[in-house]
Amino acid sequence: MKKRTKQILERLDQMYGTDALCYLNHENAWQLLIAVILSAQCTDARVNIVTADLFQKYDTLEKFAGADLKELEQDIHSIGFYHSKAKNIISCCRDLVTKFGGEVPSSLEDLTSLAGVGRKTANVIRGNVYHEPSIVVDTHVKRISNRFGFTKESDPVKIEQDLMKVLPKDHWILYNMQIITFGRSICTARSPKCSECFLQDLCEAGDKKI
Repeated sequence: MKKRTKQILERLDQMYGTDALCYLNHENAWQLLIAVILSAQCTDARVNIVTADLFQKYDTLEKFAGADLKELEQDIHSIGFYHSKAKNIISCCRDLVTKFGGEVPSSLEDLTSLAGVGRKTANVIRGNVYHEPSIVVDTHVKRISNRFGFTKESDPVKIEQDLMKVLPKDHWILYNMQIITFGRSICTARSPKCSECFLQDLCEAGDKKI
């Protein structure tokens, strides 16, 4: 298992490089936090389109904290679940201003105390902003880690725990970035391109297309 894991990671590094790139456009920690909240059940590309104008209109944390709910809903209406996301963003930003002095906290406990912030979102912030080794379990990581045989779990927290045992710490953040690209281009949810895959010989799923 260790040898196969090492080979998989080496090939991912060769194919996608070792620079941990975040696909959500942002200039600071609170912008990334808002972008990640918006990205739930939505593509990064759509979020980036919306935030291009959003972050110009609300160019401070305080403006988000004081935003009118209906107006913010209109600003993000092209994104799914915009009612709850607008409500969570305002509540989250108010707490950032009043409880955390305008700074995005670094601890998992503090981050998950914010509205709209679950473990996945918190780990994105911890990994990208604070460079704390964190594993982000999104739909691609969940699907492909099962195909690799790294986990048999379906619960994101259990998958995260399994991956922490399997992956070396220096790949915790990087793995997510690489797997997003891999999952979008080759190891798709439907009809994965197994015949074109550079990891086919190392994958437990192979051509089973699970």
